[in-house]
Amino acid sequence: MAFFLGIDIGSFSAKGVLLEDQSVQASFACPSGGDYRGAAEQVRDTLLSRAGIAPSGLSFVMATGYGAKQVLFADEEKPDITCQGRGVAFLLPSARTVLDCGDLYSKVLRMDGEGHVHNFLLSGKCAGGSGRLLLIMAKVLRVKLEEIGPLSLKSRSKVDFSTGCVVFSESEAVSLIAEGVAKEDLLAGVHRALAAQLASLAERVGIEPDVVLTGGGAVDAGLVQALEDSLRIPVRVPSNPLFTAALGAALLAREKSLSQGI
Repeated sequence: MAFFLGIDIGSFSAKGVLLEDQSVQASFACPSGGDYRGAAEQVRDTLLSRAGIAPSGLSFVMATGYGAKQVLFADEEKPDITCQGRGVAFLLPSARTVLDCGDLYSKVLRMDGEGHVHNFLLSGKCAGGSGRLLLIMAKVLRVKLEEIGPLSLKSRSKVDFSTGCVVFSESEAVSLIAEGVAKEDLLAGVHRALAAQLASLAERVGIEPDVVLTGGGAVDAGLVQALEDSLRIPVRVPSNPLFTAALGAALLAREKSLSQGI
């Protein structure tokens, strides 16, 4: 048996996928908490414990993501864009356009059926075009993050949320609430604003079906619906959309190990 580990260290969370050959043996995520080295070790140790193997049982470890350089036990690093493409293609071979809504940045990839990325764009330095906007809104409205999607789908009155910058989003949200705007209507407006930014990014790359949404934003049903409304085409969400880059890293770890005869 051969085991391959892919670790994706993001600014908000650390994710890992352990493969036994090409089968997913286990996956695990935990907050990064600013301690990328410690988070990487926690991901590795948890996955090894679940699989019942020692660190020496790993054939190859591939790291990716914002804090990849802090994964000191990794054999190699790969860009998260590369890993994202491979992971999505493994799960959804028909995917051609991938929108990844992460904590600090969003990105759009155009790729082929094997997950090779041919073009991509990142959102600007402002996190207003990323999942950070959703975190801010959950905090302001005192709503659990996992509840904002379903709540936004209950909206019955359109509200335009104009701020595309997280620095001003909190004050705008407070002002709208003071004006009597319902939480669900405000959240629907936030989702529309974020979806519009993602759609604009995708249009610059060129949209080709199937379109797939990954990252933390992909677990938000309100954002998925808003993005479909903005793009006017269906948007697919893979199983465990937080783990696609980690999965891609694990798949690339397997390829590298086999190419080296390890």
